Parts: sequence; C-alpha cells; structure tokens
Amino acid sequence: MMASDPSVRSRYEELLRRLASAVRGAQLYAPDHPLLSRNVEGLLAALKPLHRQQPSVAVGIVGDELVVADTPLPKVSGGLTDFIARLRTHAIERISFERGVAPAEIVEFIQAIASLSNRARGERTWTFEHIRVGRLTPDDRSTEGIAGDMAAIRQLYSSAVRSAEVVWASAATEGRPDLSAALQTVEGLADAVTQNRTALVALTALRTYDNYTFTHMVNVSILTMGQARALGIEGRLLLEFGLSALMHDIGKIRTPKEILNKPEQLTEEEFTIMRRHVVDGAELLRRTPEMPILAPVIAFEHHLRLDGSGYPYGAKRPTLNLGTMLCSISDVYDAMRSQRAYQQVFPTDRILAVLKRADGTQFDQHLVRRFVQLLGIYPPGTLVKLGSGEVAVVTRVHAPDPYRPRVRVLFSSDGSRTESVTERNLWEVNDSIVSPLDEKPYGIDPLDFVPTESAAR
Repeated sequence: MMASDPSVRSRYEELLRRLASAVRGAQLYAPDHPLLSRNVEGLLAALKPLHRQQPSVAVGIVGDELVVADTPLPKVSGGLTDFIARLRTHAIERISFERGVAPAEIVEFIQAIASLSNRARGERTWTFEHIRVGRLTPDDRSTEGIAGDMAAIRQLYSSAVRSAEVVWASAATEGRPDLSAALQTVEGLADAVTQNRTALVALTALRTYDNYTFTHMVNVSILTMGQARALGIEGRLLLEFGLSALMHDIGKIRTPKEILNKPEQLTEEEFTIMRRHVVDGAELLRRTPEMPILAPVIAFEHHLRLDGSGYPYGAKRPTLNLGTMLCSISDVYDAMRSQRAYQQVFPTDRILAVLKRADGTQFDQHLVRRFVQLLGIYPPGTLVKLGSGEVAVVTRVHAPDPYRPRVRVLFSSDGSRTESVTERNLWEVNDSIVSPLDEKPYGIDPLDFVPTESAAR
C-alpha cells in the first residue's frame, strides 16, 4: 500500500484511534463492560483491511509521534497523548499486530497495557502469539513527513464532524446514538483541548460549513470542554462534559426535516415544533445504556435561562447544572457566529452583548466573563485591520484585555505582504483593532498562522 494514499493514511489513523480508545476504555470500565467489547471489535475491524495487504501491521513511537507501517501520523488525530506517555514510560516503542490475531488475544493485550502502573516503570516480558511488543530498530526512527500540528488538528476536526454524522444517523435509525463513536470522538477532542486549546478553538470559527448540524455539534462540544478545562475540570468529567455537549441537540432527529433544514427563518408554529427537541433529546439519551446522566440533563436544560425564561415552558429551576450553563453559552455563541442562509455572521462583541442582555440575568456573568477570557473579542484565527492600517491575524487572547490580543502582522498599510514575521502584543503598544476582515480577498487562510499551545510557549 502507498503511504501517500489518503485512504490508506485514514485507515492507519483509524487504527490508532481504536487502539488508544480501547486502552482508555479498559482503564475506565470493568472488564465485562459492553463498551470494551465494542472497542475491541472496532480495533479488529480496523486491522482487517490492513492485514489483507500485509501480514503484520506495526505501530511505533518516534519522539512524541506515532508511526504506523513506516508512515508518521500526527498525535492529535485521536486521544493519544496519554497513550504515548504510557508506552514510553514502560519502554514500549513498537507494537506489531500479526495476521491471525484473535479477539481474546486483543482483550488480554489491551488489559495488560491498561494495567501498567506509573510506579512500576521499565521494560517487561510480553508473551502473545500474534502481538509483538518491543523497541524500535535504528532504521525505524525516521521522523520525515510528520505533519504540522495545525494540519493534524484540522484532520481531527474533520474526523469529528464525520463521526457526529454517524452518531446522528444511528440515533435516527436505531433510536439511540452510537455511544462508542461519540466517546471516541470526544476523547480525541478532549486531548486536543488539553494540549492545543488555542488552535482547536480557532478552528471552530470557520465561517462556512458543509453541514451546520454536525459542525455545530462538534463546535459546542469543543467550546464547552474549553470552558470546563479553563475551570480546572479534567479527566473523565471533562469527557462527560464534552460528550453531553456533543449530544445536546440530538432530539432534533425527531424534528421534521423540512423544519430542521428550512433555509428561511422559522414561523412561530414551526418554532413551536422545533422547541420540542429538548424533551425528545432528554428522553432519547435517558434511554441510551451507559450514557452519562449529565447528557439528558443538558439536552433538556440547554435552552433554559437562569431567570426562568427559555424553554421548555414551565420547567423552572432554582439553579442550572454547570454543564448546562457552559453548553448554553457555547450553543448561543456558535449559533450566532455561523453563516446560514437566513442569518449573517454576528461579530463577537454583538454575541457577547446577547449573553449579557436582560441585565445579565439569563446567563451566569462569571462564566460569560471567563468565556470572553477564553476566546477574546477577536478569537484566534480572526483576520483584523489595525489602527495602523496593517492587516494581521489574531494568534493569542490576552485575558486581562480581550480587546487587545497578540497578533501576527501579514500585510503592510499599503496592502503589500510583509517580508518578515512580525508578532505584536497590542496591549503593549499604541495600536488597536479597528474591525475584523473577510480573509477571502487576501487569498490566505488565517488558521495557518495560529500557533499551537506548545509552539506558543
């Protein structure tokens, strides 16, 4: 198989995601948990087409990256950071799956990897018939061809949108969402939010969408986890926040398509039907085995407001769940900044004005303030015009003054492209942002200039 073939590369990435997901599942759940069986089935399904082409498929660690069949792949294409760290701690640099590997052998191997202790470090003896575990040879250590972090995050985002479509379709056809696909998606996003939050949050600001429903699901999940992570939430609880946010609109599978996909604004009668999705979603998620109890709560509450307004009508609460409040902020923000046939994109300052309206009684203003500190008035990846006449891209939010972020100047005041890279902290200089700009006339993608968390340090 040609490593440059996108379909082959996609198979390798799927194998890595399945492997990491299986190990993480074995850490979180009991050995007889049905989710573990599905993870193992998914891993075997990923290996099957690869074994048709070659007798052995090797996964290796090169530095902080993973390599499959001599093809370097970006680590952020799945929830792989903890997986890599676990293997490196125990001197595992190469895992080879040979043709003929059986489910029972996979289960035993996954349990063995998951049970490795951070205290008892070092090499150990592995005795599997069709799985080889050991170190890389010198020839295996080439890092050529490893993609940049932003390219990998783009790939992760696209994969998450495709998975959201699978989750939606399974809920529509089977009456319950594909929890395994959803959890796998959220694991990858949670890892990226933890490691590369600036770049991933910037990616949610794309102005055009192939399908609003699925990109909205992913964006709300990312933005909710970004907020939760900033509040110190991590680990399994962070995954539950992300999974619940991904599912917040799942009740819309029961909304008639002519209403859900209507290009014009809804009539009052149609909106009454649309409002039913919060009840439908909560009911569907409540009946889904192994679904976190937070998910139906958020599905039911995400259109309720602190002052008792919103819907479903009459469902007043003395307080709202923290997950609900984070998801609601993300939901309103993403819906208002999304380009749809009947709605223009709203600038961030106008969206924040909506979040602060009614004297701040609808949304928790402490959380809104933290949200502004996370995204800024001009989120990373926004192309802007400066008071100097120069054109720049926002690369980093400055929490103490969200109006004055860090920027990278790309075009001079005369419209010519700058020859050298100029980074500027607007909070330190006598300059400011005049307005956001549409990037199309400039022939660039601003996201290409947004550094990852590690590169920005």
